[in-house]
Amino acid sequence: MSRVIGIDLGGTSAKGIVVTGEGVTVGTDVEAFDDLQPLQFAEAVRRLIARLESIHGSADALGLSAPGLAASDGRSIAFMPGRLAGIEGLVWEEHLGRQSPVPVLNDAQAALLGEIWQGAAQGSRNAILLTLGTGVGGAAVVDGHLLRGAIGRAGHLGHICLDMTAPVDVTNLPGSLEHFVGNANIRERTGGQFETTHALVQAVVAGDPTAVGVWHQSIRALACGIASLINVLDPEVVIIGGGIARAGEVLFTPLRSELAPIEWCPGGRPVPLVPARLGEFAGALGAAYHALRSR
Repeated sequence: MSRVIGIDLGGTSAKGIVVTGEGVTVGTDVEAFDDLQPLQFAEAVRRLIARLESIHGSADALGLSAPGLAASDGRSIAFMPGRLAGIEGLVWEEHLGRQSPVPVLNDAQAALLGEIWQGAAQGSRNAILLTLGTGVGGAAVVDGHLLRGAIGRAGHLGHICLDMTAPVDVTNLPGSLEHFVGNANIRERTGGQFETTHALVQAVVAGDPTAVGVWHQSIRALACGIASLINVLDPEVVIIGGGIARAGEVLFTPLRSELAPIEWCPGGRPVPLVPARLGEFAGALGAAYHALRSR
């Protein structure tokens, strides 16, 4: 039976999954590393693969996902400033000594492929994923094709402008969706009252009026962003993932209410808005799926 390994490289650990060609999970594992040590992430990936293959046998294919923009040839990450020093231009099949190519994807793109293969968007040919965490990431599949663009920028859904007068984000875009929803600036958005979105949500549940006001503004911004993306990309389903999505119905109930009156619904059918289903191994599963499709 064929085996494929998917690796999802994060900021401080690498997650690995072994699946069959039919998508049956055989095993998973995680390898932590010190992100301050040069190229330790690359050695962590090597150790993780070696351990998975020692337990489950040699893999017939291997795929990898990581933050940043994947190179146009799909063999490396071309652009990832400020994190994982040394990852830019690292050709993984060379580093790992593999005989066959190791296709590389952006982590959000890989997560969406995982959700389409076995998760919340299973079987969809048109889907978008928004990951709500420190920032707002995303990915899109249109007519069965993963959007990558000329230099791999396509799908950065958190960097759409909602307010041209607001401060700029990491891409120099003013008033982005990420600015209104991401955890990175939650202290600024709440006048110093909350250090994390998790703390904000707890206060919302407790009925704190300041927290409720800030949360409503974030929800309204997210609904406007989603409605805009629906108009541009026409998905069958919108998937919400990331740490902030763990708020559950505290997020989804008001978000659906805000989205309903502003979503353009020809034929009267709104686009389903659903939580991501695959959890922390979504990116690894998507990397494995991408490797299978690239053979």
